[in-house]
Amino acid sequence: MIKETIKDTENRMKAAIQALEDDLAAIRTGRASPALVEKLPVEYYGMPTPLMQLASISVPEARAILIRPFDPATIKIIEKAILASELGLTPNNDGKVIRLNIPALTEERRRELVKVVHNRLEEARVAIRNIRRDQLKDLRDFEKEKMISEDDLKTGEEELQKVTDRFIQQVDAVGDRKEKEIMEV
Repeated sequence: MIKETIKDTENRMKAAIQALEDDLAAIRTGRASPALVEKLPVEYYGMPTPLMQLASISVPEARAILIRPFDPATIKIIEKAILASELGLTPNNDGKVIRLNIPALTEERRRELVKVVHNRLEEARVAIRNIRRDQLKDLRDFEKEKMISEDDLKTGEEELQKVTDRFIQQVDAVGDRKEKEIMEV
């Protein structure tokens, strides 16, 4: 019973780490990356659709992203979505493709991005703690229902805390990596 709970906790926490990494991939670092715009929501027939489903995205140069819509009629809505996003990029379109030029980041902008990263890291830590809280509640319910003993509950709580600590360290490691990437000139 406890092993299953711990396994479930690990799986949920891994998903939280993966969501954090995906989220941080969209934060600009001065280098062009398709991850910057892949998940950008574009209003397509009344539905928010990720850009990667509407266009092919490539990086022809270190500081440029090329977006080639599958349907040329979507260029305007893709352009609108890029302008409305928090990317701070201005799209250039020639009627067939959209080019995004990634300017070099200023020191001030780098510091702002580091603050954004720190906010996302704290959100991930909170998500991991919430998972721990939910699983702890489940363990206590098992003990109340006499499915596990009080000793098993203590052991389970300790294991749960170890797993939580391990994943919090992973969040910090991911954050440190991203911060170095952003501050790199």
